[in-house]
Amino acid sequence: MTVNFPPGFLWGAATAAYQIEGAAQEDGRTPSIWDTFSRTPGRTLGGDTGDVATDHYHRRAEDVRLMAELGLGAYRFSVSWPRVQPTGRGHASQPGLDFYRALVDDLLDRGIRPVLTLYHWDLPQELESAGGWPERGTAHRFADYAHLVAEALGDRVELWTTLNEPWCSAFLGYGSGVHAPGRTDPVAALRAAHHLNLAHGLGAQALRAALPSRAQVSVTLNPAAVRGRTDSPEDRDAARRIDALATRIFTEPMLRGAYPADLLADTAGLTDWSFVHGGDPDVIQHPLDSLGINYYAPTVVSAATDNAPSREDGHAPADRSPWPGADRVAFHRAPGKRTAMDWSVDPTGLYELLTRFTREFPGLPLMVTENGAAYDDKPDGDGVVHDPERIAYLHAHLDAVRRALADGADVRGYFLWSLLDNFEWAYGYSKRFGAVYVDYATQARTPKSSARWYAQVVRTGHLPPY
Repeated sequence: MTVNFPPGFLWGAATAAYQIEGAAQEDGRTPSIWDTFSRTPGRTLGGDTGDVATDHYHRRAEDVRLMAELGLGAYRFSVSWPRVQPTGRGHASQPGLDFYRALVDDLLDRGIRPVLTLYHWDLPQELESAGGWPERGTAHRFADYAHLVAEALGDRVELWTTLNEPWCSAFLGYGSGVHAPGRTDPVAALRAAHHLNLAHGLGAQALRAALPSRAQVSVTLNPAAVRGRTDSPEDRDAARRIDALATRIFTEPMLRGAYPADLLADTAGLTDWSFVHGGDPDVIQHPLDSLGINYYAPTVVSAATDNAPSREDGHAPADRSPWPGADRVAFHRAPGKRTAMDWSVDPTGLYELLTRFTREFPGLPLMVTENGAAYDDKPDGDGVVHDPERIAYLHAHLDAVRRALADGADVRGYFLWSLLDNFEWAYGYSKRFGAVYVDYATQARTPKSSARWYAQVVRTGHLPPY
């Protein structure tokens, strides 16, 4: 039998500016931390950079046509901060804003709802040189930037997201150093996490002040579906510790107005958290219209032993841990089939997260803002790209969303990651997440079989038998 999704369910696909736009030095754009990081030898696989990426800056109209052909109801994109505010402060760059005005107009002309993310990891390098996210002033600069973009696009964009995956910005960028800016300081990572929370609150305030009342404000997190390797008290405590660092460090201040006491206790040996100022919790706990959830794979942990692996956490190998205060936690490979990222295929984690947040934060609508998989896709002799593994992945995870809906979760939409193959951060161009295949030598776009399958789901609102 086919499975129906509710009327009005929002079907979309997602991208990020640095991963697709290219045009890194055009129309006044200045370097972001990812420009600096990717141009530093040894930081990315093969020395790949996003200088050209998939050239979306010049192929915008073609890409929007592709979205329309796939019948997408929404497109989640991010704005490049250094493209619209090159120094991270002061006046906006009109050519940069004009690109996003044209993108939004193209989307609306084709009946596609624009879903705008203000920050997907591309901090202007000038702000990083002034201290970056560990410095409080960066949060205030973000609020100014949010106001600029809202004034320019608020008459046409109704769905706004402040931050994408602040965990990655803080802990991969400043803890393990496998993401830009590549720093390895656990205290700086915790400071960055707080200032990202503060930036979210200040940015949300700035959006509310500049946007029409019909606009909706959200944030996108990548909460961890953490599982103890066993049900022992030691492994349950390891799972609690990682849940605090991965998930509750953001959800509790954003949605309850305070950091969890166990997180503060776990990290007391590193910091007294004096960087949290009076009044910060009230700013961070700004009312949200929805919460975005990104999910790829579960996290399996145990209490560390002398023989236990400690870095199988799904992120790029690093000498330094992105988990401050969790030195005695070991990470393990989750069972099951693997993607090209070596991540397990386990849709039960998505179901767990959707039902958990419905239970813990009743009345808050949810969106699955990223979900997808990388596989080693290649065109066949006729130029067709068959990716049955991705279809199986998407089917299983959409069925998890369907089950969560049936069990009472208020899920309003689903965004496939990603629309296009693109620059996959430290992995360069070696991992393909796209529903559309990109030949990086020619920039030719070819929808994969998964794109056609997803278009059928979007068109019918039904999940067909598999």
